[in-house]
Amino acid sequence: MTKRVRWRAGMAVVAAMIALAGCGGESDDQAETKTSGGAFPVEVDHEFGSTTVKAEPKRIVVAGLTEQDTVLQLGFTPIATTEWYGEQPYAVWPWAQDMLGDAEPVVLKQTDGPEYEKIAGLKPDLIIAVNAGLDREMYDKLSKIAPTVAQPKGGSQYFSPWDEQAIQTAKALGKEEEGRKLVADTKAAYAQVAAEHPEFKGKTATFSQGLSYDGLLYVYQDGLSTEFLTYLGFTITPGLEKYSEGPGIQAAIPEEKLDVIDADVIVFATEEAKNLDNLRAMPTFGTLKAVQDKRAVYTDGTVAGALYFITPKSLMYALDKLTPQLERAVKGESPQKVGG
Repeated sequence: MTKRVRWRAGMAVVAAMIALAGCGGESDDQAETKTSGGAFPVEVDHEFGSTTVKAEPKRIVVAGLTEQDTVLQLGFTPIATTEWYGEQPYAVWPWAQDMLGDAEPVVLKQTDGPEYEKIAGLKPDLIIAVNAGLDREMYDKLSKIAPTVAQPKGGSQYFSPWDEQAIQTAKALGKEEEGRKLVADTKAAYAQVAAEHPEFKGKTATFSQGLSYDGLLYVYQDGLSTEFLTYLGFTITPGLEKYSEGPGIQAAIPEEKLDVIDADVIVFATEEAKNLDNLRAMPTFGTLKAVQDKRAVYTDGTVAGALYFITPKSLMYALDKLTPQLERAVKGESPQKVGG
């Protein structure tokens, strides 16, 4: 499985796709979080109890895969981030790079769970681990280093609903109201585009990873990172859940059953041209009506990353880049190449 399959199952992130993006220019003793006037103290409930953040944090470590987006958007700059995939500078993707400014956070790995010793050496006063795959043992180890905010109560180890993650992160920074506004503004932007495109309403859509693995294509059933489509009025192709091993795990579609993903529009999260070659090598791929009728969208690598990250900032980036592609796909005019 690829990493983006494994996080949905709540398993460890695979090492093969992880690379250290950078280690920062300032020494660990000198670097400090740029902060933005949150209200403290705050009490944050999470899966493992409750954490008190007594004062505005000065040294924030992001131990999860994606929280850096929201931390930056709320006006804070962490001293450390965690690399998921993509080898982006300082584990910050293009949609958030401008918010990083000239900061150079240390980049942590999560190959075998959090790097506890390295995190301790950074002397954090807050660890944000909302999307870090924590279990009780991991949480206990991190909380001995510094106050640690974990996933929302009842949430999955990886990738709880994006809006809950954003609000949980905002709470830890004393900016719950601002976090809720980020979520509301994101949903409002999608609602506006949906209103401008009534042709999207009721059309079926499938969101799939951008290449197959061992004869299987991993596809997202309704409610699993599909909000970028449903917010725009699309209806997710039904029946995909039959091919999933459980909640939070993508549907694994064998190539002989590929017809179950056919829809009015299919979005493939392709990252490079050879991904499309991989898809086309599947014997049944060319039989899909969406493919034949130019109603399939093949994203570039950054849009694919935005759809996987699914934060307020990445969702806005995806909305801007993907809307024209969806317009063309609904008309049967989608370019048959990666990036449209």
